[in-house]
Formats: sequence, C-alpha cells, structure tokens
Amino acid sequence: MLHTNKFSTERLAGRIDEVIDRTLADKRLVGAVIKVAIDGDVVYSRAAGYADREMNRLMREDALFRLASVTKPIVTTAALALVGQGLLKLNDRVDHWLPNFQPRLQNGELALLTVRHLMTHTAGLTYRFFQEENGSYHQAGVSDGMDQPGISLEENLIRLASVPLLYTPGTKWKYSIATDVLGAVIEKVTGTPLSEAVHSLVTKPIGMSDTSFIAIDPERLTTAYTNEVPEPRPLLEHDSIPFLEGTAGFRLSPRRALDDTAYPSGGAGMIGSADDFLVLLETLRNGGAPLLPQSLVHEMSTNQIGDLPMDFWPGRGFGLGITVLKDPVLANTSESTGTWRMGGTYGHSWFVDPDQRLSVVAFTNTALEGMSGQFTVDLCDAVYDGLNK
Repeated sequence: MLHTNKFSTERLAGRIDEVIDRTLADKRLVGAVIKVAIDGDVVYSRAAGYADREMNRLMREDALFRLASVTKPIVTTAALALVGQGLLKLNDRVDHWLPNFQPRLQNGELALLTVRHLMTHTAGLTYRFFQEENGSYHQAGVSDGMDQPGISLEENLIRLASVPLLYTPGTKWKYSIATDVLGAVIEKVTGTPLSEAVHSLVTKPIGMSDTSFIAIDPERLTTAYTNEVPEPRPLLEHDSIPFLEGTAGFRLSPRRALDDTAYPSGGAGMIGSADDFLVLLETLRNGGAPLLPQSLVHEMSTNQIGDLPMDFWPGRGFGLGITVLKDPVLANTSESTGTWRMGGTYGHSWFVDPDQRLSVVAFTNTALEGMSGQFTVDLCDAVYDGLNK
C-alpha cells in the first residue's frame, strides 16, 4: 500500500528530482515535465530544463509536446467511445467502414481485418521505421505519421493497402500504423474529420483543452531534440534518427505540429500537455466516465493477445491501444501486474498502476532518451522507491 503522508511525498519528490537533475546534468535530456498522481491527487509536478535551449526558454508545466505514440490511447479511447454508444463494434470488419482499404495476404488473398485487430496491433501491419532501408513501405511511399509527406490520410491508406500484410491478422503481434487506419474508421463512423471526432468524443468532455492535432499555442510548443554526443541537437525540419539496428529509423518533421494541412495521424499526430494527458489517464483509471463504460476500460486494460510474443516488451501483453504488464519479474520492473504503459518517439513515457492507484506522465523534448532510455527506468524506480519505503 502506498503511503502519501507529507514525509513520503517529500521522499518521492527527492527521488524523482535526483533522477531528473542527474539526467539533465548528463545531457541526456534537454527538458521535461513530470506529473505523478495518487488517488486522483497530484503529489508531484515539475517542469525542468529547457523548452528551447538555444533561445534560453525554460520549460514550463503547461508546455506543449509533439505526442507521437501518446496519440494512440487518445484515439483508441475515441473509437471505444463509439463502441460504447453502439455505433461501432470491435468485431466489425474494417472494409465495412473503409471499402477501399483491402490489403491482401502474402498469397494474394484478401485479408479479414477487424477493428479489434487494429486496436490490438495484430492486423498484419508494421511501421516503415521498423523495416529495413528501402523496405516495402518506403517503396510504396507510406508515411508513419510523423514526417511531412504532403498526402492525405486517404492517400496514405491507399499506399498502405498496396503492400501485402506481414502475417494473417490475429496470428501475431507487431506494433504498427494500425491506429492511423483506426482514425480513418472513426472519421467514417462519425462523418467528421478525425480532429473534430476526437474533440467531441474525448478531449472536450474531460477538459483536455491543450490537446489537438495542431499546436493550440505555438508559443508553448517545445523545441524537439535528439540525443547526440556531447549533447542533444535540435531536430531539423526533415530529419531522421536511428532506431533499432537494421531498421530504417524515424523520419521526423517537427513543424508538422504547426501545419493544418498535415493529415491527422491517429497513431502519432497529436500535440498536448502533460496535465491534459494525466486527466485522461485518471479518467480511465477511475472507470472511464464520462467517456466510456467501465466494461470497455476493463477490456482496454486487459491483455487481449494471449501469449503472442511482443518484439521488445518482455513480460507485457497488449490490451486495446496500450501495453499491459503480465510478469513484473520478466519485465524487470517494480510496477504491479496489470500496469498499463506506453511511450512516444519524441521523448515520452507514461504508466498507470491501478493496484497502487498511481498515474505517472513523463513528457520530454528529447528523442529517444525520454521514450526508451535509462531515464524511463530510473524514473520508474524512483517513483516506487519514493512511495513504498
């Protein structure tokens, strides 16, 4: 059981401050906003480092960040809201809503692809950045949703459907561009642009006024950086950063956050603040109202993929749009079984531990340290060390 008296809250702050200060001093992060809530109370909140180092602009708690894959749980929640309203079903065929999206299997047969497959990342899709250089997605001109391809969502899906699926839907798990397809389904179900649908279904009802597909206040938008020696460098407008060995890596266009002509990427395209995202996490942790019925939150946060192996998340399964911790020992973490966790390429991590009534949001402006670097491990350790001793 967590203890949230004054002493332990001070201990928590001390542990987290130590991690943030050390990471900034080591020049692995430029800036960060960290929020920790227990039982709905924000027990830790700090803006540290720089929003823009070259302009000497300090980080602020209401800073706006390019959310990258932090977009996924927001858009998945919007789709689940439609399920809750009876307008969409998890087992609906995708081509029922998107008649022109009919990807084929390797043998040329049409694939049976459902909304559930999209949400669980078992759809047979991948990301360009996971493929080798000049892979099939690159050759087809598929955008991962973080660059500036100058195409519409509809055109991107046409290109995506032209590439054979990697596997029969439902037989494997692979993190993918599936949430972009889900965004197109949402548009078709609601008859509105994705930005309007997400606003009416998710962000407006719970007051996420900072979160949209375009930065609502450019003055609060942080500058994006990538790790380099001796210190992170600002990302260029058309930039690339390496990912896993043997993969093409990420293509990033930071100004996409300010371009209202960029297609709305349901998997990577939103901009928002740490405060806003914490509101969503706490809404879901508390049962989903007014967005979702509790039954759908339970389904969202329960492993849906059985024992299918996950490429780089040992000990974790996958719910609807989020990972779910199955084995803390295998995952080498202090989190409780059932904890939800995800991140974002531009430098974000977050997790919800329902057993401990705990939500943590860590948004940074530094890729990839803030998503998958030692900072994310150290921060998690600091949270549990600060609260459990």
